[in-house]
Formats: sequence, structure tokens, C-alpha cells
Amino acid sequence: MTAPIETTGSAAEAQPEAVLTGAKQSQIEGRSLGQIAWARFKRDKLAVAGGVVVLLLVLLAVLAKPIQWVFGLDPNAFNQDLIDPALLAPKGAWGGMSWDHPLGVDPQFGRDILARIIEGSWVSLLVAGGATVLSVVIGVVMGIVAGFYGGWVDTVISRMMDTFLAFPLLLFAISLSATLQDGAFGLSGLPLRISVLIFVIGFFSWPYMGRIVRAQTMSLRNREFVEAARSLGARGPFILFRELLPNLVAPILVYATLLIPTNILFEAGLSYLGVGIAPPQASWGGMLTTAVDTYQADPQYMFVPGLAIFITVLAFNLLGDGLRDALDPRSK
Repeated sequence: MTAPIETTGSAAEAQPEAVLTGAKQSQIEGRSLGQIAWARFKRDKLAVAGGVVVLLLVLLAVLAKPIQWVFGLDPNAFNQDLIDPALLAPKGAWGGMSWDHPLGVDPQFGRDILARIIEGSWVSLLVAGGATVLSVVIGVVMGIVAGFYGGWVDTVISRMMDTFLAFPLLLFAISLSATLQDGAFGLSGLPLRISVLIFVIGFFSWPYMGRIVRAQTMSLRNREFVEAARSLGARGPFILFRELLPNLVAPILVYATLLIPTNILFEAGLSYLGVGIAPPQASWGGMLTTAVDTYQADPQYMFVPGLAIFITVLAFNLLGDGLRDALDPRSK
């Protein structure tokens, strides 16, 4: 009988093949929906660029007054010595551009264009942002109520939406703005005009948001999580604002970013027609109005505010498109 073969300790304690010497152990971690959306958004370079431009524009609007104070910019300072009285145009080439006036001066009073662009940024973004918030709040509430309850509630709200959509918004805005020029509701001057523009644009634009929210709510109201909330005794308001509304954040956010540039153009159009922001307060639409009258003498004066509106609208549209793709669960 042969003796058993003795094995050394190292041979008996051999490691399994699954464990490799020097290999690093890594734990697989799941990603939340927000992390997935952020990863998708970062891959879209145009959307990221649009978001950066939007952030810079918001900072410019918020810090407009401090920037003017630090650099000594006065949007209403007259510089008649920079205007050629014979041609009624800025002296020098390129609209009077110089180190003191990098974008030149306007052909009427010699006011610095850069200072007026900065001053007009907070006016345009305030009106567009305020109108967007008002329309989103009304549209979300009306849309989610109509889509969830249905029946006669849906019929009444839907017909109300159709009425607002058929309303001649431009004519109403012109007539209301012209009527309330002197004062109303304890307001006058620039605060009154900004409030009227926010009310007119926002109050008559909510059906666009309302129809989107209504359609999304109708597709969600019979889902399992809503039925589970009902089975636990949850009432209508709880289901609306605690169960359905969080699932509507993505379409609301996307459409809000696409609604802001529309409101910017609407405010610029009203100022262009003379019923928006009144001079001497600077606004991009008001600058375009002046540029039309002086186009032949100084074409550059139309180019600068037009380019500001173009960049702002394009940036918001790129951001909205990127958010739509990033928040869409069906996108890859």
C-alpha cells in the first residue's frame, strides 16, 4: 500500500480561477433617471452650448445694473458730439465704434449701443420669463384637472382653451397696452408696462401648455401607480399633485424652454409696434424700431439688437431640443 502523497499548504490553498491576482474589484452601481438624462444631455454638444449661452444671458440680465455701474455705462447718456449733423449718422466708420463705444452709438442721440443692449437684456428676459411662468402655472393646473377628471370638466376646460386660442392676441395686446399707458392698479411707467406685457402674453398663452399637459395626463391617469394610490384611499388633489405632476415635469420643462423664445419675440414685436416698452427705457424691440427709421444712415444699429434676439432665441431652442431628447425615455 502506497503512502498518501503529502501536499504543501500552498498547493492545497490554490485560489479559484474566478479570482485573479492583482485584479481590482469594482461594484456595479445603478443610475437614476436624472443621471441617465444628464449623460444624454452632455452628449448633445449643441444643447450644452445653448445651455451655456442661456446661463450667460441670465447672468447678464441679473447683473445688468452692477455691470453698468462698474464700467460706467449709461444707456441714456446723450453724446451729440459723436453724431454728424449733416448726415444724421455716427461719426467715423462702423457706426462710431471706438474703445469707449465698442458697438458704436445710435444715430439719433449718440447713446452707447452696448449699454443699451445690456439694459434691454433684463427687460426682455423679465417679460418673457414672467409670461412663461404665468402661462405654465395656469396651463399645468387646467390641463392636469381636465385630463384627470374628464367628463364635463374636460369639456368645459377644452372649450375654454379653444376660445383663448381663437382670440386675436396681438390686437388685444395692442389695445390693452395703449389703454393702460397712463396708469392702472397703482402702477405707472415702466412697472405698469412690464406687468401688462406679462399678463397679456402669459394669460393668453396658457392653452398651449394646457393641451400638452392634458394629453399627457390622460395617458397616465389609468397607470398602475395611480390605481395603487386610489386603492390606498388617496383623493383627487393628492393624486394630481403628488402622483401625476412629478411624472409631468419633463414635458413641462421642455415646453417651457421652447415657450420663452416665443415670448421674447412677442415682446420685441410689441415694442417694435410702439405699444411695448416705452422710450427712453432700452429694449431690444424698441431698438429695432429706432433702427428702421435710421437704417439708411446707420445699418449697423439694426444688426446689433437683431443679433441679440437671434442668439437668445436660438440658444433657448437648442436647450429645449436637448432637454426633450435627454428626458425622452425612448431615446438611446
